[in-house]
Amino acid sequence: MGLWQRRIFPVLLDRVMQNRRLAELRRRIAGEARGCVLEIGIGSGLNLPFYGRSVEHLTGIDPSPELLARAAERARWVGFPVRLLTGSAEELPLADRSVDCVVSSWTLCSIPDVRRALAEIVRVLRPGGAFLFVEHGLAPDPRVACAQRWLTPFWRRIAGGCHLDRPVPELLAESGLQLQEVESGYLLPGPRLFTYHWTGRAVPAREAGSGRAGGGNARGVHPDAASDSRSHADGLRARR
Repeated sequence: MGLWQRRIFPVLLDRVMQNRRLAELRRRIAGEARGCVLEIGIGSGLNLPFYGRSVEHLTGIDPSPELLARAAERARWVGFPVRLLTGSAEELPLADRSVDCVVSSWTLCSIPDVRRALAEIVRVLRPGGAFLFVEHGLAPDPRVACAQRWLTPFWRRIAGGCHLDRPVPELLAESGLQLQEVESGYLLPGPRLFTYHWTGRAVPAREAGSGRAGGGNARGVHPDAASDSRSHADGLRARR
């Protein structure tokens, strides 16, 4: 990695990702986590203040030692043990079925082999476990999607490998994760190239027939997202 990726970009990322609207989305997913938690792409630990008392301990993994150093400072102020590891979500150093929740916020966009990472998530989730996420990606508007595909090869070079055009629901389904709850739409202000999001909960397909996985809801929040909010997986029914 060059100086930009090692030193400058992590500092910029840490600052850009701190604002009220992002905090609301972080609170939504981190607040639902429980038990033994794995956070992939933990970065500088911006989710840490939003985890609740149901968390017993947390393992955070990230490829950037610079960001993990910042996460270590934030971890000092939480009420549960935190273990921080330098590594990749594509090769999780955890045993099969060893965590209750996996949390991901704005991470799937930048993983080189995202399908492998999702397979790893399925592998480490315990029965009854859940994948809690907020991610951005390919918009349903054809014009926006075309621009995202055009810009991504350049954007990922300057933005830590970030892809603007990943179809998150399809990737989850391919990996064996079934959407249980999802909200989709242009959830943040700003250019639509960057602001189409999904946030919610997915469970391994092996769990889909039991517990909370018995049904799910999809909520679209923007007129342009109507086609995206109808159904991403079996059992999802649009509302609102």
